[in-house]
Amino acid sequence: MAIVDVTVIPIGTETPSVSKYVASVQKVLQNYERDGKIRYQLTPMNTVIEGELPVLFEVIQAMHEVPFSEGIQRVSTTIRIDDRRDVKRTMEYKVERVQRLLEEE
Repeated sequence: MAIVDVTVIPIGTETPSVSKYVASVQKVLQNYERDGKIRYQLTPMNTVIEGELPVLFEVIQAMHEVPFSEGIQRVSTTIRIDDRRDVKRTMEYKVERVQRLLEEE
């Protein structure tokens, strides 16, 4: 299982706000999560997705297409992949591990 950090940036929007595009992208993620294919977490700056790598690439492509389907002519998508194959780790585990280490200090 992999964890992917994704940021989809529509370029050339009418206003500086992109929240309506973020909401549209989140709807795509909700559908994949409802189907049991991924888990995801929206953050103030990006979205973190957890799942099998081939499915994540499919999800990322679907996310990337959203602004185009809403009339945007240019989209920049940034992807960062954490693919550890020796053990299975969740998004929550990674955060909890750091928090435990902070508490030990």
